[in-house]
Amino acid sequence: MLNVWRAWAWSWMACVVGSTWGRRGSCKGITKMSELSAEKTQELRELLSRCEGQRHAVVLQDFPDPDAISCGFAYAILADAFGIETELIFGGRVSHQENIALINLLDIELIQIVESSLLNQERFQGAVFVDSQGTTSNLTQPIKDAEIPILVVIDHHANQNFLTPEFFDLRKVGACASILTSYFMDEMVVLKTTKPEHRRLATALMHGIISDTGAMIGAAQLDFQAAAFLQPMCDGDMLTEIMHQQRSHRVMEVIRQALANRIAREGICLSGVGTIRAEDRDAIPQAAEFLLTEETVHTAIVFGLVTYPDNRESVQGSLRTTKHSLNPDTFLKETLGQSHTGEYYGGGKAMAGGFEIPLGFLSGADDPELAAMKWEAYNAKIRKKFFSKIGDD
Repeated sequence: MLNVWRAWAWSWMACVVGSTWGRRGSCKGITKMSELSAEKTQELRELLSRCEGQRHAVVLQDFPDPDAISCGFAYAILADAFGIETELIFGGRVSHQENIALINLLDIELIQIVESSLLNQERFQGAVFVDSQGTTSNLTQPIKDAEIPILVVIDHHANQNFLTPEFFDLRKVGACASILTSYFMDEMVVLKTTKPEHRRLATALMHGIISDTGAMIGAAQLDFQAAAFLQPMCDGDMLTEIMHQQRSHRVMEVIRQALANRIAREGICLSGVGTIRAEDRDAIPQAAEFLLTEETVHTAIVFGLVTYPDNRESVQGSLRTTKHSLNPDTFLKETLGQSHTGEYYGGGKAMAGGFEIPLGFLSGADDPELAAMKWEAYNAKIRKKFFSKIGDD
């Protein structure tokens, strides 16, 4: 069914592009952008014009997904046109096989920051957050501590009221990549098929849109327009190769554990998969997506205890749903609540969500018996919270 939908979506986009493709070798806007889009494009253009000669830190979430990676790449292209250098930085790991293929095949450089001292005003004169509002990155606080100006936040998730940037573009769409694409649709920078870098960007943005909208199932109008705009320059063969990476043995093992430990009630499937190394944490959303394919299940939640080399630990989970009346963002925030600092443990968007609960002083290497007890305690607590939420505790 998914392949049928993809075929339909691509056919639809091809029809749109066929009637709107402009001058040879460059992209033209598909339709006149909304007043909001035009205003935001002009605001960003004016801001970047004032930043010539600077270097910006483009901050991605700790575990960057295709949407975030493509948005970072897009901002780098935009900034370069205004004489601004950029570094795409993150504080976690890239472990999902598709994400590794994405950055390798499309030659996108991501820089892992492990020392907060590397974040300073001498190196960066501004910070930019894409597909994030700062709550999904452990680099946000070091950036604040270094007093690096927060210049730009571009996101499609619910407003978290966490950062106060000079430029803020928040739109309710399926993928943040569509918002970045709209700046190119407004010809802030004209994309050209003759430039290999622009073709790589179009491919990355298309992957971001397809990934975050569930193959366009959760797409908004701008997502379709953006995808249609990008399609003529997208490298279809490269995109296919990126999207059809084989799962690792470790991912398959996590999926096996998710199947073995699952409990299904009222159409919701919940599964704890035990302790997972940080480099394998992308197996959690893949397991949730797999459990969602079971008949009678409309929502799958998979979580595990993620351990880091520095002994930090946190319970991390992913939610996937096909139920349109279930709002992942509201559901997770109401179920898991907030930390003492007011930050929500979970959040989401249409059809998907995630959560992270730091263990704090309880983190660290334990003997096997204590480690097992710690997992059982959190496993039981998380299950109780979710089943209480649906009225089946």
